[in-house]
Amino acid sequence: MRLGFELKGKRVLVVGLARTGIATAQFCAHLGAIVTATDELPEERLGAAAQTLRADGIALQLGGHRPEIFENQDLIILSPGVPAKLPPLEAVRLRGIPVWSEIELASRFLRGRLIAITGSNGKTTTTALVAHILKTANIPTLVGGNIGVPLISLVDSSSDSTVSVVEASSFQLETIVEFRPEIAVMLNLTPDHLDRHTSFEEYVRAKMRIFENQHEDDDAILNADDPEVAKRFPARPQVHWFSRQKRVASGAYVRDRLIVVRTEGAEEPIMQRDEIPLRGDHNLENVLAACLAARLASAHPSAIAEGVKTFPGVEHRIEFVAEINGVKFYNDSKATNVDATLKAITAFASPLIVILGGKDKGSSYAPLADPLRKNARLVLLIGTATEKISAELSGAFPITNAGTMDRAVDLAFERAQPGDTILLAPACASFDQFENFEHRGRVFKELVARLVEKNKAQAPPNAAKRSA
Repeated sequence: MRLGFELKGKRVLVVGLARTGIATAQFCAHLGAIVTATDELPEERLGAAAQTLRADGIALQLGGHRPEIFENQDLIILSPGVPAKLPPLEAVRLRGIPVWSEIELASRFLRGRLIAITGSNGKTTTTALVAHILKTANIPTLVGGNIGVPLISLVDSSSDSTVSVVEASSFQLETIVEFRPEIAVMLNLTPDHLDRHTSFEEYVRAKMRIFENQHEDDDAILNADDPEVAKRFPARPQVHWFSRQKRVASGAYVRDRLIVVRTEGAEEPIMQRDEIPLRGDHNLENVLAACLAARLASAHPSAIAEGVKTFPGVEHRIEFVAEINGVKFYNDSKATNVDATLKAITAFASPLIVILGGKDKGSSYAPLADPLRKNARLVLLIGTATEKISAELSGAFPITNAGTMDRAVDLAFERAQPGDTILLAPACASFDQFENFEHRGRVFKELVARLVEKNKAQAPPNAAKRSA
């Protein structure tokens, strides 16, 4: 039973007006709250959204977060992109005004069961995969959160029979209060977002909050192969593990190349490892976690296997884009930290040309040196982190400063040889040159599409017939 919350007549401030903030402001207004919304952007940058919000009776304070609008509120809701340590928030917290994330508010109204998935990497793929499996099993399923659909947008579609599968980021989890998933998944913990969290430990504490409100009959799923996860498991919920390296007492693992789920002492074979369509050992871990979560949500083993086999993958996650003259292009724009890029690089056996760079997030790029030395013929750098990456990786392999994405794609194709793979795996945020990682990935794919068309135009007449 969810806690609920009375919004009618409450003064609510929504901070940040990207997708989540807009959806939250409208939700609160429709339930009778007196809503003010604030954003650092001026009105002209918000476009039609400003007019829509005003039409819903929402007051707007744009062009900066004025401290006085944080006063005299009953509730403040933060969008994920807004730092929880924003100076005006410290003062209102001292006065007892609650400051929540959007997923906290949404969870008060959401009906049905909730599966929440977090970790430094793999969240989106695993969230989408769990949802796909549950739908394959004919379980009514909703999917949202950090995956692109605000959780608050799922409330009206939820019912007592639905399962909501939610991707949860550290930004969302750091300001929860009573948020409680019946099934909570921790995929891995590696340094990330250190430009916003003051330390790795602070980042980890935010992530681990996913378990803090679980009950004794709830389920926690954790990565037994990740040392940072394994030493921090929660005490209250029932704990299950997944591992690609060893057998676990309760959870999911690989035995003789067979994916197995073990719960309540009984082993259930799911599928052969070779049947997994996703590339890389990291995706094997994602599949193990997803199989276990789906089984705990009552999906039948045969439906789980079918769901994994038919999963189409997720855009911008080691996504095949095209092949031109024996050169393959892959888009992993979602590799926004060093560990994600490391996983992407090691997922390929062919020689690589890797595009790195963007907005630095405070982590060291040194861990990329050895795998790039082994797998990459060339590294092309873009964005504002260029100087730092070049300094930390200099001498290990050829590095060229391309500056921009279009120049990087052109240089990569000019220098590629048949059999090479050109991989966008930036290890950085995208906000220096792009709106978000999706925008970055789309631009990459558009540039590759232009190369495809250019190559077709330059091909001699009947070349396709002669090569057939």
